[in-house]
Amino acid sequence: MAAAAGDGTVKPLQSAMKLANGAIELDTGNRPREAYTEYLRTIHYISQALLEEVETTKEARETVPPDTSKMLKLAQQCLERAQSTATKLGKTRLKATMPAAAPIPQPAGRHRRVYSDEGGKLSPFLPPEIFQKLQGAESQSSKKELTPLEEASLQNQKLKAAYEARMARLDPSQAMQKTSLTLSLQRQMMENLVIAKAREETLQRKMEERRLRLQEAANRRFCSQVALTPEEREQRALYAAVLEYEQDHDWPKHWKAKLKRSPGDLSLVTSLVSHLLSLPDHPIAQLLRRLQCAVYSALYPAVSRAAAPAPGCCPPTPNPGSRRLRPSQSLHCMLSPPEPSAAPRPQDCPPTPPLQPGPVGPPSPLGDTASGLPDKDSSFEDLEQFLGTSERQGQGRGVQPEPQLQQLKSAVEEIHNAIDRLLSLTLLAFEGLNTAASKDRCLACIEEPFFSPLWPLLLALYRSVHRAREAALSRSMELYRNAPPTAIGIPTKLLPQNPEAKGATGYPYCAAAQELGLLVLESCPQKKLECIVRTLRVICVCAEDYCPTPEATPQAGPQPIAAAAIGADDLLPILSFVVLRSGLPQLVSECAALEEFIHEGYLIGEEGYCLTSLQSALSYVELLPQGGLAK
Repeated sequence: MAAAAGDGTVKPLQSAMKLANGAIELDTGNRPREAYTEYLRTIHYISQALLEEVETTKEARETVPPDTSKMLKLAQQCLERAQSTATKLGKTRLKATMPAAAPIPQPAGRHRRVYSDEGGKLSPFLPPEIFQKLQGAESQSSKKELTPLEEASLQNQKLKAAYEARMARLDPSQAMQKTSLTLSLQRQMMENLVIAKAREETLQRKMEERRLRLQEAANRRFCSQVALTPEEREQRALYAAVLEYEQDHDWPKHWKAKLKRSPGDLSLVTSLVSHLLSLPDHPIAQLLRRLQCAVYSALYPAVSRAAAPAPGCCPPTPNPGSRRLRPSQSLHCMLSPPEPSAAPRPQDCPPTPPLQPGPVGPPSPLGDTASGLPDKDSSFEDLEQFLGTSERQGQGRGVQPEPQLQQLKSAVEEIHNAIDRLLSLTLLAFEGLNTAASKDRCLACIEEPFFSPLWPLLLALYRSVHRAREAALSRSMELYRNAPPTAIGIPTKLLPQNPEAKGATGYPYCAAAQELGLLVLESCPQKKLECIVRTLRVICVCAEDYCPTPEATPQAGPQPIAAAAIGADDLLPILSFVVLRSGLPQLVSECAALEEFIHEGYLIGEEGYCLTSLQSALSYVELLPQGGLAK
């Protein structure tokens, strides 16, 4: 992405997001007919881009690129929004031509609404019992082998059908032959049952002997002479199930041999874990689904209670100036910031007073246009003092209810325990993965399928806890969305000197804002963190393009953020400007969740630096004076 920003090329996904943003601006500007046209144009562009991609990669590969699924999700959101806009325009005939939008009962599927535009209500997620059925459907569809008694029963049914056919062909006078056929059928059916019963008893005895042998091996592995905790006993039983699975399948032996030949091949680790979790009958894959269902069942009541409106509170009113796109689980509330009015109001529901200007500092060189902005030269001079002010103001806004915080802490602890159990069982099953690098890669491969169905619900709980901060950030984004970059504190040397000559469109660092917007399309913490790193790299590339240094020598490949030409004093105001332009207040909750679930090894490297920089920029934007820009 950084390279694409450097050479001026734009990916189809970024172009599609720009078209969608333009449609949203028209929609929020009370221009529904033009917005409806732009939504359809966005869908048409996505379709054309995907068709061209299929034609060019028809013989090169069969896998779907990551951007393709994101573009499909974006097209789905634009289609929903176009239907909503068409309803406003009174185009009811679309309901007859678009069966998917008809108000008929929809079956429970993967696509579920998280936030709705109708009154700002939070729509419910799938109930835990339905989620559990969906998770277990794949394992139940696997082919089941018949027992000896079941095979004998099928054989007897065939014998009985043949007997009845022969009896129907005999004359009534052939009584002796009918009797003989009846006795022969009874004898054969009895023999089949006796033989099958003997086979099943022998098989059960051998299986029990094998189970005891494997259980003894698991006991030796877990040091059975010491008293085990319930968790360790469960882990021992799972390990014995893994050993029993390996007795019936040969592929684990082949993978262990590959790991022994190439112990440092991380791509082999990725392939192994992906193959392991794709098999519904493997004990580790079954444990993954059980733990997902347990976490979902713990999250669902907390999110449902947080979504319910408080007694006596008025329904929230949408802010006509905010950017709204009908969100869903697939986009995790993309481009749908919670409005400040969504917070609980008093019993009498008084009208929200207009925002009053905050304390204004010394006169700004920009005059009245930026009177509500802090002095650009001292915005980031004392970051520690600024973050301390952020914490105090956060405490002043009110403390979250204790039960809700306790539910979040309990859910986070349960998720950590579940991932640790999956990782330890995988390392027990494949000892070749028990190295530092392989363990980290194995953990990343486990987290992606584990978090995918759970992240929307988890994020909803985080957003309910951080609702006040998101509301403050949303107000700042609304008030300062047209603020010039210099007013935020970006030096003029790091801005385009001659935008017309370079053919630039939009605002400075637009590519970075678009890259940051892709974060909400991911459902895995590791991929979200990679998106943040790419955003800061795009910022560095754009800054170097705006202000090239003569002594800078181009180097191949992405460079670390610390090695970039700009420092932290310049990076933070640029990142704050990018946050303002992203229009995503949920970044507060996203970063809080990432800080909790990202591996400790990443937090002390480049990834941790990027995450901390984004959190600092969010806190700064959140505390901008509420005077805003003159409109």
